[in-house]
Amino acid sequence: MKLKQTAISLLLAASVALPSVAAERPDYSHYYSNLPISMAQTAAPEIPDYRVNVADYGAVGDGTTLCTDAFAKAIAAVEAHGGGHVDVPVGVYLTGPIELTSHIDLHLDHNATLYFSPDPSLYVQKEGAKSTRGRYRSAISAEHATDISITGGGLIDGSGNYWRPVKRGKQSDEEWKAYVKQGGTVTEDGKFFFPRAPQGAKYNALDKGRNDLVRIYRCKNVLLQGVTFQNSPRFHIHPYYCENVIMDGIFVRSPWNAQNADGIDLTNCRRVLIVNTTVNTGDDGICMKGGQGASGVKAGPVSDVLIRDCRVYHAHGGFVIGSDCSGGMKNIVVRNCTFNGTDTGLRFKSGMDRGGKTENVFCDSIYMSNIKNEAIIFENTYVNKDVNFQMGNGSDIDSSKIFKPDFTDVHISNVVCHSAGAGIVLRGIPQALIHDITLTNVNISGAHELWSSENTKNIVLKNVKVNGTIPKL
Repeated sequence: MKLKQTAISLLLAASVALPSVAAERPDYSHYYSNLPISMAQTAAPEIPDYRVNVADYGAVGDGTTLCTDAFAKAIAAVEAHGGGHVDVPVGVYLTGPIELTSHIDLHLDHNATLYFSPDPSLYVQKEGAKSTRGRYRSAISAEHATDISITGGGLIDGSGNYWRPVKRGKQSDEEWKAYVKQGGTVTEDGKFFFPRAPQGAKYNALDKGRNDLVRIYRCKNVLLQGVTFQNSPRFHIHPYYCENVIMDGIFVRSPWNAQNADGIDLTNCRRVLIVNTTVNTGDDGICMKGGQGASGVKAGPVSDVLIRDCRVYHAHGGFVIGSDCSGGMKNIVVRNCTFNGTDTGLRFKSGMDRGGKTENVFCDSIYMSNIKNEAIIFENTYVNKDVNFQMGNGSDIDSSKIFKPDFTDVHISNVVCHSAGAGIVLRGIPQALIHDITLTNVNISGAHELWSSENTKNIVLKNVKVNGTIPKL
């Protein structure tokens, strides 16, 4: 009997001593079947099966208690254990910036909200940080981390209305009055409002420094799943120089007139899968960025990106490449997506100081309606007209003519669009032709303008109609 009890005790002790193992990872390989090109696949991160509750570290979901330290302590505790899940239960959690480290999953209950404090003093950049170019810290960030995720069904709000400048022309009278009432500065020409800027200021440092809601820098194996990300000071989801990134079933949203509020931006990332995702925001919807100039070339192309079964409502573009393309774009497939109410549908934009080459880009089975401007547009004349540029505090620098836009090897097929400002626009320049583009089975109806083409070469149209007529590009 004693021997039996001793054996049981040893077994229990051994089980306690074993390290946590990762839970079974979801399999995304089926999304890669029947693609027009061979593409490197990505896989979900490995997170150890260990959990802590952020409430056990002092977080209070009452919407008023600042929980920044509680989140930091919970993440540190999980990190010390070798990784795991930081669970956020039901409630509204007021917090400052949250930094994720390797093997950490931030898991939000369906009725959990992270509300990021608008107090700029909480976001002063840490000494030595290099990933944000002098901006404030992002609400959620990670640097050089491996196997990280944000999952669950909760909501993450960046308090962007306290940071973003406001254009008068995009507000009703009542909305404008409400913004001005909260405190800030209206520019002398009456065209912009800067929240919290000192009276008489020509320039708002808060605007220059505002950062992204989620910025993930040089990380590998990243998963964002099931969570709503909203109201960012700047871009919402911004993986930067990352590898193996999955976005599954997330919802990204902001007011339609939110300044620079891009939904999803991939900057020089490799092996990315975006599926079952909805975007409704104030700037570009799902956007590929390849960096500008020599730094973009050094970082290499955006490559092996698969976007499937996504929906974009309001945005400047449904699927966008550019404007920064210097590192190039390679092996990108966009399939079975719906754009409804975007300014443009498929948008390819760049300029002479930020161009690069596209290779193996396929957009197939795209369904669009209520497109304000162009259903499909390629433009090599893009100028970044951000607020500071318009106010004379920046410039569109054309210092190097070697970074030419090179939109080529793009294949668009099986597109249906009902109602658009214009059908198809191809706007090259003599130094950078738009060339070797194919459009197949494209039907655009209800377009106010049919098409236009300048400085192009080898544009192939197969069964393409705009308002029932065949374009003569």
